[in-house]
Amino acid sequence: MSAADEHIAAPTTAPRWKRLAGNRPWLGSCVAAVLAWAATVWSGHGQGSGDLLTAALAFSAFTVLVSLGQMLVISVGPGNADLSIPSTIALSGAAAMIVMDGSNAMLVPGLLAATGVGVGVGLFNFGLIRLLRIPPIIATLAASLIVMSVAINVGRGLKVKPPALFSDLMAQRVLGIPLVAIGALVVTVLVALMLERTVLGRSIAAVGQNRRAAQLAGLKVERTRLMAYVICAGLAGLTGALIAGFSGGNSLDQGQEYLLMTIAVVVIGGTAVAGGRPSVPGIWGAAMFMFLLVALLNAVGAGPGLRMLLTGVIIIAVIVVASARPAR
Repeated sequence: MSAADEHIAAPTTAPRWKRLAGNRPWLGSCVAAVLAWAATVWSGHGQGSGDLLTAALAFSAFTVLVSLGQMLVISVGPGNADLSIPSTIALSGAAAMIVMDGSNAMLVPGLLAATGVGVGVGLFNFGLIRLLRIPPIIATLAASLIVMSVAINVGRGLKVKPPALFSDLMAQRVLGIPLVAIGALVVTVLVALMLERTVLGRSIAAVGQNRRAAQLAGLKVERTRLMAYVICAGLAGLTGALIAGFSGGNSLDQGQEYLLMTIAVVVIGGTAVAGGRPSVPGIWGAAMFMFLLVALLNAVGAGPGLRMLLTGVIIIAVIVVASARPAR
């Protein structure tokens, strides 16, 4: 056997931690979340660790819900992203509060109205992409301006308070775990099952990996992309209603922080930027990490400007590193 043959035949063994990280791309975000929590607790001399974890679960639940939808959109291929999420959250929050009008009996119709508003925005987004041939990022960014204008006219700048029952449910805990976090976990499980067990879920992965091959295989590529955008906007709509209930009413800026946050959480969580490889567990790890990172900066006394600077630098650095991961 020649030296070249021996070189080819020789097995290549990567370090175990690299193989583990390759098979479980969500592991890094979960480890980062644990380290951020430990550092925050240490900076506070061990006080309030339980309250910190509860707060992280509650606030991360909203990030998880919208990031799950963003994950589906990014997974259908390069160039796909929904930048209309903040506007959708603002409009759906206003719609939910108007429909509920402070009445406990209108709680479910209000949530359905918010979700319906999100679905409508998703259809509008994909209409711009498909019918007018506008690139997804430009289409959703333009749609966000239109949706925000509608939100301004619908809400008229007024903050409508949620029903008392809704506020109580948003503050409710079950065995110390916020009810909103439990709801987000249920949605997470449903999305994971959809990706693993349904034709739509497998089509999202196939279209993201190779759109042309998916077409030749007979998959409905455009229908798959449509469903990804609709589910994403629908989850954003539901989140808008939940945020309004949690914060004591709707506001136009309640979704502002979720623009780049969702993209960062999706990428940090292990989802491939090139598409075709969603990572559901990593969404929770990345969302918790982002919240705990801000909590850590607050604990060490960083000012608002420095917090924003450090948070932005960390997000950019992680996205650059994650984007360099080789695709399977």
